[in-house]
Parts: sequence; structure tokens; C-alpha cells
Amino acid sequence: MPCDTTLKPQQTVAERMREVRSAAARIDALLAAKKVQVKIGRNGAIAFIGIPDSVRDGLTDACIYRRIMNSGSSAARMQIAAAERLAGRAVDKKVVAAGVHSHDGGQTWHGRG
Repeated sequence: MPCDTTLKPQQTVAERMREVRSAAARIDALLAAKKVQVKIGRNGAIAFIGIPDSVRDGLTDACIYRRIMNSGSSAARMQIAAAERLAGRAVDKKVVAAGVHSHDGGQTWHGRG
């Protein structure tokens, strides 16, 4: 995944992969505990609100979404499903893949889509 290959200085791919797995697990736990909010934009993009930078560790919302949907807990996936129901629309995987993202908790969206 692209998250795995965005390396810090002097970091190996294997180190970054471990770092991404660890950050994703911590974010999954925060989602499951309802300590992180999920927002679905009108365009189908997704934003995770309330993740401290120290926990996020450089992961984008798209990467977090892909990780959770691929190997996350059912509780975290349920939080995403609840956000989809609240928004009245599902996450659009094409929009996520196109890189649409938010820097302000889902108030505005940037990128193609």
C-alpha cells in the first residue's frame, strides 16, 4: 500500500510496514471505542476526526479506511457503517482511490472526485 512506502529518513520499508500496522491497530481501537469520529462527505470521501498526530503517524484517511476494511475489527467497521447510514451514502471507493481528502474534519474536500 502507498502508506507503507512513504518512508521517513533512514527508514526501511519493513520498518515502515511495522509502523503502519501498529498505527492502524491503535486507530482501530480508538474507532471501536468511539473516540474517533467518521465523516462521509457528499462526494463519498471519508474523514477520520479526532486522531492525535502521534497516533496517526502520517497515515492518510484513505489508508486508514483501506486498512480497516481489509483487516480491521468488526467494531471499527461498524463505526464506518454507522457514519454511512448517518450521511445517507456509502463511502465511494473510487473517490477514495482518487485521493479526495479533507484537512479540516470533513468541512471541505480536496482532490479529484
